[in-house]
Formats: sequence, C-alpha cells, structure tokens
Amino acid sequence: MLLDKIYYVVERLEGDYAYLRREEGDASEEAKCVARALLPAEIAEGSRLLYEMMEYTQIE
Repeated sequence: MLLDKIYYVVERLEGDYAYLRREEGDASEEAKCVARALLPAEIAEGSRLLYEMMEYTQIE
C-alpha cells in the first residue's frame, strides 16, 4: 500500500485542512482529512492529486 499510486479529488477546503475523496473509492467512503501543509499550495476544490511515495502532487 505504501508504494501504490492513489488518485484523489479535493472535495472541500476548510481552513488548514483539505478533505480528499478517492477517485476509485466507494461513494459512501468518508473523505480523508489532510493538513494543507502536506499538499501543493496551488490546490483548489476540484483539484486532482496523486499520492505516491508518501507525497501529494497535483495532476491535470
């Protein structure tokens, strides 16, 4: 699991936290809360992110 690529969409931003939803995940799955300091600075709601090697990068 550590080396897997996981794709997320930024569902919402609330202060210092972002709530991410897995693209391939179950619709009933709870959004993942991540500190914005761990994410690229330019993210916005609806941004797509790739989580790989314990790092988030924004993708188009």
